[in-house]
Amino acid sequence: MDLDYVKQVHDINPKAYVHIDIIHQLASDGNWFKDLKKDYKHYADFIKSYSGYFSQFTVNTSLYQNSGATITQELGYYAAHLNEYLNHYCDTSKEHDVDVNNAFAKAEKRINIDTTIGSNYFMEIAKYRSYRLITNAIGNLYGMDLKCYITASPSHRNKSLLDYNVNLLRTTTECMSAVLGGADTVYNLSYDAFFNKENEFGDRIARNQLRILKDEAYLDKINNAADGSYYIDTLTKQLTEKALELFKTIENGGGFVQSLFDGTIQRKIKQSASQELNDLNNQKKIMVGVNKYPNADLPLQKEYELYPFVKTNPRKTLIAPIVPTRIAQAIEKAQM
Repeated sequence: MDLDYVKQVHDINPKAYVHIDIIHQLASDGNWFKDLKKDYKHYADFIKSYSGYFSQFTVNTSLYQNSGATITQELGYYAAHLNEYLNHYCDTSKEHDVDVNNAFAKAEKRINIDTTIGSNYFMEIAKYRSYRLITNAIGNLYGMDLKCYITASPSHRNKSLLDYNVNLLRTTTECMSAVLGGADTVYNLSYDAFFNKENEFGDRIARNQLRILKDEAYLDKINNAADGSYYIDTLTKQLTEKALELFKTIENGGGFVQSLFDGTIQRKIKQSASQELNDLNNQKKIMVGVNKYPNADLPLQKEYELYPFVKTNPRKTLIAPIVPTRIAQAIEKAQM
């Protein structure tokens, strides 16, 4: 974590907000930025230095979803991930000199949550509602009325090189579910983001998808559109209860960071990802253009501007990193 870089960003644009998540760094890379003690100390320095932020605490859950975690796992890991920060910085015996209650904005105590949106439309609506309930529940453990600011973007997990134009439909419905679920900021993913370099056409289409949801579907005209839906309310309640039970299990095992070092989190995500892949191969899970209704007129290319598959970089790490993987890549490789 480079605080000098953060300062340079603010010198250029004082209104810029920087999201830092040291536990996400550990989970995704396998190593801390420096080490546990230094990272927590630098994070404390960041919190104290940028008191003008509406929130300095960020929890990035996109890694879990993109790697194949279920929605319950994503929410449960969020709860445990958040609790690691609150537990550390609310412990007055720690040498960080941070008052958590003063670290939040005066008007409202908020957590930044950076997320990715999955493909299960109604479950995703419920997921974003559940995020707020879980945030409040964890805050109550520390005597705080805790809120959250949710940023959402479509997942890479279910995007494919096969009939890649279908990615447009996937990202549209995903953005819609995040809006209806109450995400505060939704930014779209271009249909070719994982195999083409950034380009004007892909960016323009991604923007236009959001404009359609805003200007033609009028999703900006009403708040909490899902309120009063018995189905969504029931899903939200079930997800929240299951996620909090998972959170308790993780805490009984020593907490989220300890579970990462034990390999429990990585193993559970791998099991869920394997089950999802089996469902895809057995057509229990349908992806149009991938395992159903393949488009023979749009074959795979021999080369892509960006390498679309997981790259391996063998090196020494403290823990096994959690690796994002597109579910269709095995099928794609078999056809190349």
